[in-house]
Amino acid sequence: MAVKIRLSRGGSKKRPYYYVVVAHATSPRDGRYIEQIGTFDPMLKKDNPERLKLLDERVKHWLGVGAQPTDRVLRLLDAKGLAKRAPSNNPEKAKPKKKAQERAAAEAEKAAKAAQAASGDAA
Repeated sequence: MAVKIRLSRGGSKKRPYYYVVVAHATSPRDGRYIEQIGTFDPMLKKDNPERLKLLDERVKHWLGVGAQPTDRVLRLLDAKGLAKRAPSNNPEKAKPKKKAQERAAAEAEKAAKAAQAASGDAA
């Protein structure tokens, strides 16, 4: 069965607090888990040492036996130096969509006609 290292939410409304847990992939987010291996408090400043607390030996153990961290947990582990995360890059996402490209083409065509008309009037 697939095992994941993921965040389980605790805390109250608008005051999140997460437990870093090892759980079966089919378990609910805040439901049953195998082991709690740390905590994460996003309300604290990024440079605060209390923001992320991990049991390093247990994290290494679970990574060694094949547990897959979620993307957010992998970011946290990478910041702590326990795992390596390759930065993702999707240049296609930054490109304008179809309608924006059509608008830009129409504006460029309009500007070209105006420039041609202005040069025709000047001559």
